[in-house]
Amino acid sequence: MFYQPNFKYIFCDMDGTLLDSSGLVPETNAEAIRVARSRGVQTIIATGKSCPAVIEVLGKVNLAGTGGIVSESSPGVFLQALLYSLKHRVTLVAFSQDDCYTTLDDHPLVDFFHVMYHEPKAKIISDVDHFLSTIDIQKFVFVETPEVISSVLRPHWARRVDGKAQGDVLEVVPLGTSKGNGIKILLKSLCASPDEVMALGNGENDKEMLQLAGLGVALCNGCKVTKVVADVIGASNDESGVAQAIYKYL
Repeated sequence: MFYQPNFKYIFCDMDGTLLDSSGLVPETNAEAIRVARSRGVQTIIATGKSCPAVIEVLGKVNLAGTGGIVSESSPGVFLQALLYSLKHRVTLVAFSQDDCYTTLDDHPLVDFFHVMYHEPKAKIISDVDHFLSTIDIQKFVFVETPEVISSVLRPHWARRVDGKAQGDVLEVVPLGTSKGNGIKILLKSLCASPDEVMALGNGENDKEMLQLAGLGVALCNGCKVTKVVADVIGASNDESGVAQAIYKYL
């Protein structure tokens, strides 16, 4: 298929897409984003990561402030999850706009979010009533063994939420909340058409974003469902797949 596009926006996932396997932005990707910006193409980061985590990672390559984040709060679903976590002693990690919280502090993956993904260090939820009345939650994840996630957690939450499972983490968002819906909201506010968008992603939650865009690029390290809906398959995140796509299709 031959593309002669007129893209104005790049919507780009972070983990596994813009970031390499070490959790950093390769300089080749950063330079490609700067080149795109010099051509009048704006790059918008589509991620569930908290603002401090995004700013920290992008700041290391002087890209902080060039992205936008669209998210929705989920108080009703989060309350159910919080009660479930406390009752069954399943570790829950919740992300607000600026902070990260957890119900239990004895799971090694809680610190892993901070070290590997640059999320703020998790604070323990000590006063549930105060927490629920003052904190706005963007998303949350359950942390358990892959066996428990596939056999217990995912079936339990399937009818309440959209869940993306990866190893020992189940990411949870309310039904109908997705990057695709967030991008629709953003495009409407920008008075822009999906045809003006190139989207890049690798994960299950990038599927709608790639379908919506004029050109959807799934990185070759991505999951099967994302590759199926993509218009093209790009290089991996460790091969600066974002940069290669920008130079090829802009």
